Amino acid sequence: EMDSKVSEGGLNVTLTIRLLMHGKEVGSIIGKKGETVKKMREESGARINISEGNCPERIVTITGPTDAIFKAFAMIAYKFEEDITNSMSNSTATSKPPVTLRLVVPASQCGSLIGKGGSKIKEIRESTGSQVQVAGDMLPNSTERAVTISGTPDAIIQCVKQICVVMLESPPKGATIPYRPKPASTPVIFAGGQAYTIQGQYAIPHPDQLTKLHQLAMQQTPFTPLGQTTPAFPAAQCCCIQRGLEALTIFPCICSGLDASPPASTHELTIPNDLIGCIIGRQGTKINEIRQMSGAQIKIANATEGSSERQITITGTPANISLAQYLINARLTSEVTGMGAL
Repeated sequence: EMDSKVSEGGLNVTLTIRLLMHGKEVGSIIGKKGETVKKMREESGARINISEGNCPERIVTITGPTDAIFKAFAMIAYKFEEDITNSMSNSTATSKPPVTLRLVVPASQCGSLIGKGGSKIKEIRESTGSQVQVAGDMLPNSTERAVTISGTPDAIIQCVKQICVVMLESPPKGATIPYRPKPASTPVIFAGGQAYTIQGQYAIPHPDQLTKLHQLAMQQTPFTPLGQTTPAFPAAQCCCIQRGLEALTIFPCICSGLDASPPASTHELTIPNDLIGCIIGRQGTKINEIRQMSGAQIKIANATEGSSERQITITGTPANISLAQYLINARLTSEVTGMGAL
């Protein structure tokens, strides 16, 4: 019954579907001066958001009532078919390749999509005439998997309808870490609490959440950062360039004159035994996260008999240490306020 309601577009449930696209595909969806995506938004009634550029892959998020989502999908599928037809007019290929879309689905919903012994996915393939494949591995730094659908535009639309039904019937379990495509390897430098990206020979201010976190860390830094920063300055002057900035990973570094690597130092903290768990996290997940984000080495001493405290030793550059301290304090604050709320 639910299936027929969804298919008729009568079921007014708001859904969010995420698509993974290559730059070329995104360009086709956006169109000249954004005209194509504007038309798709207006005609479908769905919200269509496209993640920021400079990545080889982009996430296209479609949100709205089910009927609006299906209209948006139909428009995307037909646009891709049009692109295939146009590219074939210039080639010698005789067989027309299918339209292919990649959905990004929380891994916790993939079991329901596959079904017992693959029964559900087989049913979707047979009833829609489309090819459906669920990736075995999760996408990097996320708890989502790619679901690839290929076929004619009509087969794809029917397939998306059935996938939506499964997603509505089996909501995600637990928290989902969304996949964020890794930016193209753009060097990033930090100077005076501001992040910059390297473009050609110049460093251009980089508006990013990393800057904010870096500034918070700098407030506790025991030395003065670079005082004056101009809107753009020759990249050759920058001493600490970090390449390949991960979307979820922070590589702090400080430009201080011509000193390429500030000397490593050590800082010690004492934490009450009853709060150490919130810093370590389940199977060490939190402490590993703090190590990765801060770039500092962090050692937690074993519990000593009769002592109610544990020693934490942080080693790294002053910036690494201050960021590690900031992240540890943030964990403690959230734990203490959480206990207060109880």
